[in-house]
Amino acid sequence: MKVAVIGGTGGQGLGIAARFVQAGQDVIIGSRTVDKAEAAVAKVKELLPVAENVRAMANPDAAEEADVLVLTVPLAAQKDTLVSIKEGAAGKPLLDATGPLESAIGGSATKCLYLPEGSAAQRAQAILPDAKVICAFNNISQTWFMQLNEEIDCDCLICGDDKDAKAQVTPLIEMIPGVRVIDCGALERASIIEKITPLLIGLNIRNKCQFGGIRITGLDKGRVC
Repeated sequence: MKVAVIGGTGGQGLGIAARFVQAGQDVIIGSRTVDKAEAAVAKVKELLPVAENVRAMANPDAAEEADVLVLTVPLAAQKDTLVSIKEGAAGKPLLDATGPLESAIGGSATKCLYLPEGSAAQRAQAILPDAKVICAFNNISQTWFMQLNEEIDCDCLICGDDKDAKAQVTPLIEMIPGVRVIDCGALERASIIEKITPLLIGLNIRNKCQFGGIRITGLDKGRVC
């Protein structure tokens, strides 16, 4: 499976890309320019010197080439990035990790913005009506992704309206060691999941740590709702 990490040059994108490279997937790191994407690929290869299954492309080309897309951009860049990949994303699962944080408008990263669409993921679905948008990765700290020698002690909360798309990406996400997918239902639940991000940031600041996540008990693994 070819996985494109769209806007994969920041900490979260690099970590997710590196984890999928470790898992043996064919990974494409996308950016607005190929030069920025190539710099990100070089960083992944520094972390994983033997990695050959990662390459760089501009975002539209990465979206066209891949089977599954992962969006890892700040809220301020979400709309323009999605518009740029609209054609390539049609019919494909798109895992949206966008956090609607007040820091996007100069406010606090521990507070959530309230969007007219209800959530960043619902906003993505409105911009890309032909894509299969799934809210994912919001509740896992980017620090966890970058600890490449350790399992991630977190569940990944997802939601989306296309059950087949969720079933398709669940085993992909669970290739990341330690991660279990919890399907939270329809895409409208993204408004709840996305609020976990500022909560975790606040807890990390308060407790002077860099790790944050959620582990849920009492649910069967891999359940798709």
